[in-house]
Amino acid sequence: TIVLPPVAVIATPLGSGGAADRWKIPGTAESLSEQDIARGHSPGAAEILGQRIPGANLNDLQGNPFAQDLRYRGFAASPLQGTPQGLAVYQNGVRLNEAFGDTLNWDLVLPTAIRSIELFSNNPIFGLNALGGAVNIEMKDGFSYQGLETTLQGGSFGRIGSSLQYGVASGPWGLYVAGDAIRDGGWRFQSQSEVVRAYADLGYRVPGSEVHLVLSGAADQLGVIGPTPIELTRLDERSIFTWPQTTRNRAGTAALNGKFDVVPTWKLQGNVYVRRFEQTHVDGNAGDFEACSAQSSFGGQLCLQDDTFGTPPGGKTRAFRDQFVILGPNGATVPFLPGTPYGTIDQTRTGATTVGASLQGTNTDRLLGLSNSLTLGASIDHSDISFTSGSTLGFIYPDLFVGTNPAVPGTGIGPIRTLGNLGFAPVDLSAANTYFGLYGTDTVDLSDRLSFSFGGRLNLARVEAQDASGTAPELNGIHDFIRFNPFAGPAFRLTPDVSVYAGYSESNRVPTPLELSCSDRTHPCLLANALVADPPLKQVVSHTYETGLRGEREIAPGMRFDGKIGLYRTDSEDDIIALASAIQGRGFYANVPDTRRQGIDAAARFRSGPWLLYANYAFVDATFRFTELLPSPNNPAADVNGNVLVHPGDRLPLVPRHQFKAGVDYAVTPRWEVSSEIVALSSQFFDGDQSNQNAPLPAYWVANVHTSYQVTEQIQLFADIRNLLNKRYATYGTFFEPSAVANAVPVPFSDPRTITLAQPLSIYAGIRVTW
Repeated sequence: TIVLPPVAVIATPLGSGGAADRWKIPGTAESLSEQDIARGHSPGAAEILGQRIPGANLNDLQGNPFAQDLRYRGFAASPLQGTPQGLAVYQNGVRLNEAFGDTLNWDLVLPTAIRSIELFSNNPIFGLNALGGAVNIEMKDGFSYQGLETTLQGGSFGRIGSSLQYGVASGPWGLYVAGDAIRDGGWRFQSQSEVVRAYADLGYRVPGSEVHLVLSGAADQLGVIGPTPIELTRLDERSIFTWPQTTRNRAGTAALNGKFDVVPTWKLQGNVYVRRFEQTHVDGNAGDFEACSAQSSFGGQLCLQDDTFGTPPGGKTRAFRDQFVILGPNGATVPFLPGTPYGTIDQTRTGATTVGASLQGTNTDRLLGLSNSLTLGASIDHSDISFTSGSTLGFIYPDLFVGTNPAVPGTGIGPIRTLGNLGFAPVDLSAANTYFGLYGTDTVDLSDRLSFSFGGRLNLARVEAQDASGTAPELNGIHDFIRFNPFAGPAFRLTPDVSVYAGYSESNRVPTPLELSCSDRTHPCLLANALVADPPLKQVVSHTYETGLRGEREIAPGMRFDGKIGLYRTDSEDDIIALASAIQGRGFYANVPDTRRQGIDAAARFRSGPWLLYANYAFVDATFRFTELLPSPNNPAADVNGNVLVHPGDRLPLVPRHQFKAGVDYAVTPRWEVSSEIVALSSQFFDGDQSNQNAPLPAYWVANVHTSYQVTEQIQLFADIRNLLNKRYATYGTFFEPSAVANAVPVPFSDPRTITLAQPLSIYAGIRVTW
């Protein structure tokens, strides 16, 4: 159940500013407790938020339960490079948005060790990327958790996993350690995953001071098989498109956190940390190849299709056509073999080392005789990044595996490139980010019923990119961004149980090294992959207006009700979106003038004795606010140049307008509990259908059931049923070029839609033992 404690903390990245009643916050504050997180036995934090929070939904683009996209009010926090990120996420004061693309690898966060998750809107104090809001994950320590717990569970599609957590407090010392290991066979072909995560906290606490040394690490291998042509799913729902598609993540963090009472009215908090992240991605793709034109210098050799690059003013001269010939690492051309299903095996490697520090002070001295809570802080984060990518020429087999074929000349060579470095070019990039922030927030009680909060944050960012190969100087660049983001708003207590609030805030995000180096339409990149050119992008600025009402009341002894309703509007200037290229698996980034996300969030909860019921609804109206041609070459509604015309009011893809979630918990006996929830989402437009001219993904609803039985004080049995009614629905859809694999399949595809189907009925069971 969603927990709304009577006292909250003014939200900052460090998680603990001045204590204040929750009713004083001039925005939305959602909270999930340790019990909420444990209840569903979810494999990741994104799924927990998507199931319970109004306005949050999941897009399973990659077809993997450990690597889902979380969207809140139309803003994304995704593990996929290529998805513009609009949420900031912190874990114990450490920023989790990865340095290269601001991505969120939810699979690296250990759910067992999470103490609470809070989601805040309308708050620029969290720094860059908090366009739609910020997620603050607080982890357990030896003072908040004591005991030993082990869990073993398994179930559908070969999943088996175990976890352990141990906490102890002795005098001023506290120790907490936790870990898990999961193997999941995946319900689709070639979708198996393995995940290992660990977390440790050594704390020292005496009156007025507390210090924690935190270590965490994770390693996984994810089968991210992605969307599949809809015609293939009709033959077999387990089908996948071109493969292999795997992602390997490695991460480790060491942090030192502290908080100190300097004097009775001043408290200091701070942290220092170092974080290492490594990712390797392998992706088999269809190849957009053809025989070089006889009007080029390389007739009969293998060329990249040039149709998608348009016709230059001087026509398709010999020099223009020559740019598209495919070359191997030694500069040799590749003979074209008619009827061959050419493909590519694309690989990227990303490494980033980030060091950072934060310091904030909180003061509770009265201001002009009024109660007051002031927080001032600063943070700095610096990342050194390395990125390499390349493509190997491959052959697409009938099962759509992309590999080498000794009978086909050239397959297996790599990295390949074109003579003009168009479409294919190996990349070796070094980059560095430096983010600096100064922030302040103050809440003053103008009366015992009226509170006013205000503040802001100054963000300074430098993003540097340097070609490490010596062959692509166009990648070199230094980009500086600066922005002050204010916020302000009152809250008024209508009655002791009901309050209203209103707020205004601004936030920004700066282009990442990935986006800055991949913003040229004529030089598309392997999204999540290669970089080619470096024209500048503008930073995104959002303006949020929000108002609402919330309350809680004990309506009878043992019966309690709480609820809330809120309205919001967020207008974003120079929003950055990812746009598709006609070359399979490639795209580029661009600023668009304006987007708008507005809507309503409503939630209610009722508790009485053994019963708990909750329901929430969200209306999310996410739209473009301009008229412009945008490239979407595989969209059936595209014009002859591969563009679609977007008008003001056209809906952003992948954002369902209506969301409804409801659930019930019932304690059948003191030992046996049963709970269930449903999640219903309305239709959403395909990725790439910015003009809304195609039929959307259909609406769907899904039900889950959970139960637990306490056999003894130490032993608990539990079970989960996901997708109880075995609903068949898709959570993601996009377009592809059906002719790209025409030579590899017996019957060519005719439908350009590809979808990611949700996992069917799944049953898991386990045992939990505590001491």
